[in-house]
Amino acid sequence: MRQLGTALPLVLTLAMAANLQAANISGEYLEARTCNVYTGPCFANAEMGLAGKEALMAWKIDKGQWKGVNVDGLGAAVIVTAENTIGYDGIFPLRAGKMKSVILIDKSATPEQFAALLDFVKDTAKIYTQDVVRVQRVPIQLKTNHLTKQARFQAGKIAEITTRALKQSDCVCTNEVVYYLPLTKVENSSPAFSLKLSYQGKALNRRFTDFGTRSAFLATFRR
Repeated sequence: MRQLGTALPLVLTLAMAANLQAANISGEYLEARTCNVYTGPCFANAEMGLAGKEALMAWKIDKGQWKGVNVDGLGAAVIVTAENTIGYDGIFPLRAGKMKSVILIDKSATPEQFAALLDFVKDTAKIYTQDVVRVQRVPIQLKTNHLTKQARFQAGKIAEITTRALKQSDCVCTNEVVYYLPLTKVENSSPAFSLKLSYQGKALNRRFTDFGTRSAFLATFRR
């Protein structure tokens, strides 16, 4: 019993150390989809199965390491396409069907940072990166303002998100709620109006551009 009592604090200490080591990366997150995420249930049901088959998730690391590699200031993104609406309707789970994705990694990353960011994205967005058809190096910029809900993501000429705050005039049925949750685990999330969402790459055999929808989330992340 004395040995067990001595070992238990050591086990807890090692577990806490492991958690601290794992949660040492943080930054900004931006997401947009081809369906309304801030909307009324009737509006969402009308889009279900027809819209929301595409999504773009982007991360900007403010500070931190992943698997021992410093990735301060670097960015990454995932573009995913599916057979059906991605996400859940809050009542009945809707299966997205087969999904394919493209991963974008900051062009300024070193080979070690590239490998670390790729692993970070696959670990953070496991569901959406099971079938990665291409990994590309591109210049990535992500700037967010959580007070004004203005954000700008740019990945060369391949992908883009631009947002602003939601306004009263954006309401359609006056029964709007956050109908969908962000696609990955984040903190401090808030919906925003997507002025533009675009993917113009060739790898997914599907290009898309959306203007003027209530389809974005600004958030922070910590791992």
